[in-house]
Amino acid sequence: MAPPPDRRLLGAQLHADGKRRCVWCGTDPLYVAYHDKEWGVPQHDDRELFEMLCLEGAQAGLSWLTVLRKREAYREAFDFFDAEKMARYGAAKRASLLRNAGIIRNRLKVAAFIDNAKAFLALRESGESFDRYLWQFTNGRVVRRRPLHWGALPTSTPQSDAMSKSLKEHGFRFVGTTICHAFMQAVGMVDEHQRHCFAAKRNPRQAASGLGSRLGRLAE
Repeated sequence: MAPPPDRRLLGAQLHADGKRRCVWCGTDPLYVAYHDKEWGVPQHDDRELFEMLCLEGAQAGLSWLTVLRKREAYREAFDFFDAEKMARYGAAKRASLLRNAGIIRNRLKVAAFIDNAKAFLALRESGESFDRYLWQFTNGRVVRRRPLHWGALPTSTPQSDAMSKSLKEHGFRFVGTTICHAFMQAVGMVDEHQRHCFAAKRNPRQAASGLGSRLGRLAE
């Protein structure tokens, strides 16, 4: 029997609907919808950027699909990522979160979400919008790459290094450079759809507002 192909050497894959998509998205309907409608699309809403940064941190050591399947549960558990409410969570709320089977019950990650809310509010109180703060690391532009093979995608860049360092200085947690690069891809600061993927040809000015909420309903 021939060994399975090395995913790192694969190009965009043809799906049953006739569209070619990046290797990583597979065929799970939720993952395909995320790939098609959200990944790599520029996002500028402060709350949604904050939510995605937290969720990318929750992914550490796990697959993104695991977190994506739990996204609606996370939204409900964390007051739809209202940073002001999250910053006020006390011991009772933290304990209830660690009993919530709908989310990843990791004490450090739960604590990081709350610390991140406090750091987010501190930035806002300084007069800095989260959108403007984050996008400075790409000079306000979308960085586009079109790798032929999945293995050609970097897991970190000088931009993600700089973002990670700055976020940590501001008190954010679970924001290493690999997480930051994945976050930059997720919110469209970096658009790295593979060459020949149909999404690589979409309008780069396409808005992302509300996509996360609609995608959550696709899983129901």
